[in-house]
Amino acid sequence: MPSTLPIHRLLPAALATCLLAASGAAFATDAAATRTLAASAEDRAVHEGAGALLRAQVLLSRARFSPGEIDAMAGSNQARAVRGFQQARGLDATGTLDEATWKALEADTAPVLARHTLADADLAGPYTGLPDDMMEQAKLERLGYESLAEALGERFHASPALLRKLNPGLDGLRAGDTVVVPALADAPLPAAARIVVDRSDSVLRLLDAQGGVVAQFPASTGSEHDPLPIGEWKVVTVVENPTFHYNPELFWNADPTHSKATLPPGPNNPVGTVWIDLDKEHYGIHGTPAPEGIGKQQSNGCIRLANWDARMVAAAIRAGTPVTLQE
Repeated sequence: MPSTLPIHRLLPAALATCLLAASGAAFATDAAATRTLAASAEDRAVHEGAGALLRAQVLLSRARFSPGEIDAMAGSNQARAVRGFQQARGLDATGTLDEATWKALEADTAPVLARHTLADADLAGPYTGLPDDMMEQAKLERLGYESLAEALGERFHASPALLRKLNPGLDGLRAGDTVVVPALADAPLPAAARIVVDRSDSVLRLLDAQGGVVAQFPASTGSEHDPLPIGEWKVVTVVENPTFHYNPELFWNADPTHSKATLPPGPNNPVGTVWIDLDKEHYGIHGTPAPEGIGKQQSNGCIRLANWDARMVAAAIRAGTPVTLQE
């Protein structure tokens, strides 16, 4: 008998060993990247890189100047939040994270990341892919989340990509496992006296009775085809978990084969999880199934916010609250 195995029998074993080694190396690399991101987010001496951006976005959110979806990337929504924060604190409103802005933000010394223990309810879903076509969506009972990462992202105001980066193997976790998430503010907003939507800045602000800013949120505010209805309006009512009454005749870009339909509620409903009805017919302030596009993509004339921001606005206002829509 030969003392060694033939080469054709050695190759599969060698290949398997290599694959396992590569897989282990990739997992180690992911874990190291996670530790680096999380550690730099908590290191107040670090003011550059993804970790610093993650910290800034969490601190802005806790200061009630929402950066929209927390993603640890510099972008227009972060710049809007920084500019609003700077204006409120009497700083130069540059929209950039300069030394004075970091000092003001980091007066909040609480950790910016927390650990969330997954419960059975987190994993229950059901998580399933959704059709893009509205006629097909109308046949469903609910427009729910498509993944655990999406559900947790909405709960913790973060992009699914960021959560997966902080938590390698996120989609395979089980009840009792812990995940790293942004540490958000717990307290609700104080009551607001007025809503102001600024088209040029693509933001919605809540003001108190003295005109001070209670909170600011990035917003999509109309388009060339469906411009923001400039003027003074009022809140009529707030509807949570709304259905969406789709009328293709009201949309310039609707599929010509579509007909009227009622789409079921859920976070992926076209108007998200809340509708704030205005006394301008067909217009309102609402959520979205695509928070990554807020402030970057156009709307059909309404004011569109991330679902979590829309819910915060809804909780801070009431029927009759005045709404200013301005250039």
